[in-house]
Amino acid sequence: MIHRLSCILMVLGLSIVVAACAGRQPQIEMVSGSAEPGKTVQMKGENKNLLGSGIKVGDTLPDTALVDSSTMKPVNLNDYRENVLLLSIVPSVDTKVCEEQTHYLGEEGDSLPESVRRITISRDTPFAHMRFAEEADLEDIDYFSDYKEGAFGRSMGLLMEGPMLLARSVILVDRNGIVRYIQVVPEVTKLPDMERAFAEAAKLAEGS
Repeated sequence: MIHRLSCILMVLGLSIVVAACAGRQPQIEMVSGSAEPGKTVQMKGENKNLLGSGIKVGDTLPDTALVDSSTMKPVNLNDYRENVLLLSIVPSVDTKVCEEQTHYLGEEGDSLPESVRRITISRDTPFAHMRFAEEADLEDIDYFSDYKEGAFGRSMGLLMEGPMLLARSVILVDRNGIVRYIQVVPEVTKLPDMERAFAEAAKLAEGS
């Protein structure tokens, strides 16, 4: 009986170790496909045009008009060229999918090199960002808001006509301000391929 109990405890212990090594598993489907900035995405199956001409890989990141939610001061992403920028763009942090994306960015993204700066961008107000940040207890993430005029969304071709929210996407920018990776999720109720974005970010950090 004692031997059997020991075996059971050993199996349970191994299971816990394997689960821990497997990392955090998202509760919402991640997809690998991408729409084009400035074209269309779907929201629950309904087409949404993306306003703006659309940015492409190889383009220089346009100057932006964002607000740092922690300080309420204006920020320009081109002022952060000492880092590789991982931009996690979401419609609203107050929705389930956006919450999942931001938690994944904060929790699993801790494995990225320190030179990768993780930034969540949405049209939520700075107050909504700070409330979310406090409740989520996620460290090492900046929250930038495009709440005023959606100028960032338009400059990137990511502002959804109708709801006027940002399309779910992930963008990587190198230390020279050049866009190196874009995924615009075709159906905004799905998650982007965060693991691929992490891998690409790590490569950029190593090569910079």
